[in-house]
Amino acid sequence: MAGNMQVGYGIYVQDAHPIREAMKTVQYAETCGFTSVWQAESRLAREATVPMAVFLTHTERIKVGSGVVNNWTRNPALLASTFSTLDDLAPGRVILGIGAWWDPLASQVGINRIKPLTAMRETVQTVRALLNNETVTFDGEFVHLDGVALDYVHQERRPKDVPIYIGATGMKMMELTGEVADGVLLNYLVAPSYNERAMEALARGADRAGRTVDELDRPQLIVCSVSDNRRAALDGARMLVTQYLGQQPHIMKASGVPQEVLDDVGNLLSWPATHDEVAAASKLVPDEVVQLITASGTPEECRTKVAEYVANGCTSPILYPLGPDVRFMIDAFS
Repeated sequence: MAGNMQVGYGIYVQDAHPIREAMKTVQYAETCGFTSVWQAESRLAREATVPMAVFLTHTERIKVGSGVVNNWTRNPALLASTFSTLDDLAPGRVILGIGAWWDPLASQVGINRIKPLTAMRETVQTVRALLNNETVTFDGEFVHLDGVALDYVHQERRPKDVPIYIGATGMKMMELTGEVADGVLLNYLVAPSYNERAMEALARGADRAGRTVDELDRPQLIVCSVSDNRRAALDGARMLVTQYLGQQPHIMKASGVPQEVLDDVGNLLSWPATHDEVAAASKLVPDEVVQLITASGTPEECRTKVAEYVANGCTSPILYPLGPDVRFMIDAFS
């Protein structure tokens, strides 16, 4: 694949595998030259920082990021303290990925996500200052700190090298990311053409901060279902694609999924959809739609698709493995 040596690959870990098994997968990815691993924390399935600590302990070089924690449930002081602690474990290898979270989960746990852009800006500003060994007094709309510092008792007092990335999907959050973050974690289940709008929004934000979009790292989550059995690979991704067609039709439409496919799937799915409903609706999703927003099929097809995301601005593909054989996917890209 063109550019294979320059592009660092990452792996995305959710809760599909036991943590000790995921740990071995991450070790294998490191030996195969992968440069990062990102641990999900979107649903209440698995907290991110515990497995991150496991991965950092059992590897030597690979960067380990949260993909992503939200900026509502951890106070900025705790957020900074947590990621400072991870940096103590493996200095210079930790990335703090933050996202704005989502409903209905946030409202179910009593959080009202008003003014997400303001809340994110205040979080990034104060967490960065705390990690930079500053004493912070801040009275914002969401963040209130009164003379707060990371209060190291016995360890060396030093700024922590923990870059902050925002997991942005909407273009307003993308602009904010270009302005205030060290990087963006681009979302999955979007077409490569989505990246063009994302780059424009990032550039607008970067311009406000007096820098260019090239100064931002831009890893991207990419659903990857790869097999020598092409049909099995496509069917493996089809269920996930179908679920998102029902849940996020606006994002799917923006990626170029035909309206008639969205209508047909929407007519079959309730909320929350049952497994049987998703299975029935998936029969209406053609291979072309699966391959539009995922890297699915043979190893060659998947490598070609991933190259499209890179050509459209992604600096590091973070592969989200579907299917039981994660090592097969790692081998296909190593």
